[in-house]
Amino acid sequence: MPTFTAERKLFDTALNPGDAPYFDAAAHGRLLVKRCKACVEVHHYPRALCPFCWSSEVEWMDTRGTGTIYTYSVTRRGAGAPFCIAYVTLDEGPVLMTNIVGTDLDAVRIGQRVQVTFQTTEGGTAVPMFTPMTQGWAT
Repeated sequence: MPTFTAERKLFDTALNPGDAPYFDAAAHGRLLVKRCKACVEVHHYPRALCPFCWSSEVEWMDTRGTGTIYTYSVTRRGAGAPFCIAYVTLDEGPVLMTNIVGTDLDAVRIGQRVQVTFQTTEGGTAVPMFTPMTQGWAT
């Protein structure tokens, strides 16, 4: 029953210009994405230009913090504790590359419903990750 534990160190993320609102919101338990005012598409990773229409008319948007595991991989070799990296499709549409935490890694499944949780790096930055919801599966 391997799980993501305190044995695995989280290092600070490299911040890009414009990332501060994303990580500030994460520090307060909110997961943000960006929405384009021109084409109304929602995207992640947040950036200054819409990746769909190249408009600079983008705004921050709160998410529900819930989604579905699209695919995943559990790493059990190498230094540190085992961990699960996954692509999660948010209910709002964008797909995030993230970690699945707080669960038996052998129980992770494609299609499983997950919710955001925030883990803190060594430097104190809150990073969004996901944990399975108690209700389980997408329909």
